[in-house]
Amino acid sequence: MISHDDHRARILAAAPAPRVERLAVSGGSLLGRVLAADVRSAVELPAFTNSAMDGYAVHSADVNEPCELPVVGDIAAGDTRSLSCEPGSTWRIMTGAPMPEGADAVVPVELTDGGVERVRFEAAATPGNHIRHACEDVRVGDLLLPRGTHVAPHHVAVLASSGVTQVDVVARPRVVVVSTGDELRAAGSELAHGQIHDSNGPMLAALVEAAGAQLVEQAHLPDDARAVSDLLERVVESADVVITTGGVSAGAFDVVKEALIEAGDVTFDKVAMQPGKPQGFGLLGERRVPVFTLPGNPMSTLVSFHVFVLPTLDAMGGRPPRECERAVVERGWTSPPGRAQFARVAVRRDDSGRLVIHPNSRQGSHHLGELAEANALALVPADVDVVQADDELDIQMLLTKE
Repeated sequence: MISHDDHRARILAAAPAPRVERLAVSGGSLLGRVLAADVRSAVELPAFTNSAMDGYAVHSADVNEPCELPVVGDIAAGDTRSLSCEPGSTWRIMTGAPMPEGADAVVPVELTDGGVERVRFEAAATPGNHIRHACEDVRVGDLLLPRGTHVAPHHVAVLASSGVTQVDVVARPRVVVVSTGDELRAAGSELAHGQIHDSNGPMLAALVEAAGAQLVEQAHLPDDARAVSDLLERVVESADVVITTGGVSAGAFDVVKEALIEAGDVTFDKVAMQPGKPQGFGLLGERRVPVFTLPGNPMSTLVSFHVFVLPTLDAMGGRPPRECERAVVERGWTSPPGRAQFARVAVRRDDSGRLVIHPNSRQGSHHLGELAEANALALVPADVDVVQADDELDIQMLLTKE
């Protein structure tokens, strides 16, 4: 057997480099995407000196004490005229409107009588008050967002205001999910004796979406090696990652293993972990598409995705590795000797702010009853077979929707 760390390292070393695509800033498709390159401003902000308040544009020297001045006219936001303010006069101006030449201050309307033809100022004006100067915020070529930024709604405002219309982002990996087994039936179907509902397919589809990747197909196949081979030959033309479940152990009907052995360049290993011992990984077709063959028990599938598939999708999607946290065990349990255990646990913060681990009472790879209570996986090292209360373990939070 090999360790889960070694198996994961081998997978990550073989993972393809991220693909890059160009997206429009408008339209909403940019949200949550990872920038593939630095983005720099195409314009200066503000593009022109403008008023920060509704009020009056003045020569501050004219308003060094309460006084009255004639109002030349109005300047609204969006006014494109080239205007000037002569000494001894004022323009009524709106927020965002371009300042007239010569004016060096804006007096807020609240400090005046609001006059239209003549206006009385109740206080002195200070040079530069309530003016946004051209280029004071951003200059052409200034860095707006660095490579690796996860684009949020406020980033879109930065990009749009800076004249950026398109950006390069890391393409979301396109993933195909395949569950196999004659015994599987779609959720809601009537079951004959010996049949079960397919939970792996829907779960993996949800995990792919939660990981920020793109699910392009979810399929179920019977225990037929030819059907598996045909599907793989088809999807490797367009998919970036293929995930299969079931059919990779040592049984007489492990058809995924049979099909992929014929395809070549796929390695099947026994990994020293619980659950998830039987694992397979390889590269398919001329495009060298990563294929993960995960065991069929639901908990084995869940754990295998988090331990092996998720880091690969993150790397291909331009995302940094996800950090583990440390948490304290509330109640102990036993762990299989010689294998790292990924135990399903519920993690919460106690009154002191510590993360505390409460394990599911059953850790079998087929046990689903308590899964709804779990929100994390706790890693028990291979050399630990008894977990004690107050031990500290690394935890990895289960994926939720981003």
